[in-house]
Amino acid sequence: MEKPTIFKKYELEKLEYNYDALEPYMDAETVKIHHDKHHQTYVDNLNLALEKHPELFKISLEKLLSNTNKIPEDIRAQVINHGGGVINHNLFWKILKPNTKIQKDISLGINQKFSSLEKFKEEFKKTALSQFGSGWAWLVLNKGELEITKTSNQNTPISEGKIPILTIDVWEHSYYLKYQNRRAEYIDNFFNIINWEEVNKRYKEIKKIK
Repeated sequence: MEKPTIFKKYELEKLEYNYDALEPYMDAETVKIHHDKHHQTYVDNLNLALEKHPELFKISLEKLLSNTNKIPEDIRAQVINHGGGVINHNLFWKILKPNTKIQKDISLGINQKFSSLEKFKEEFKKTALSQFGSGWAWLVLNKGELEITKTSNQNTPISEGKIPILTIDVWEHSYYLKYQNRRAEYIDNFFNIINWEEVNKRYKEIKKIK
């Protein structure tokens, strides 16, 4: 008798730092709840949805979300919502780190596109503030060009053919314990914990810079 195929389910990616590593800009309790509870829930619900079509476990989440019309209709909304929650948070945690300086290649790209780092921050903050309700602001590569954009809920730029390299989560659970309704202050402090080494690495890989 043939053994049933066992597909590898998605797991919550571990943080690469302690819960308190981002203080005072992002408090330990928020990081713990956000990662261990909210992010875990997206992982669990994504797995539940894919169990209805287990062959989809063999397809990368990036590929699934890059062509959502090919996701079976009965689980499409769940995969977009919870799969987006997984992939968005995976990037979010990776691009956070205290005390890193902007790196050469991404600095050149930002200066070329936005005139200066300060101008980039202004536009990024404006976009993040203008996201009504829950969602994200992003720095993406769109056909090789840097672009600032935003998405609602757990939608991802991957579904629009764009490649994200930096993001801020502006769902209230990302900042409410420390900042309450002060989203602008949260965004300002976010700039102090961007992992520019990781952002630069992703930028170089996509642009194929040696």
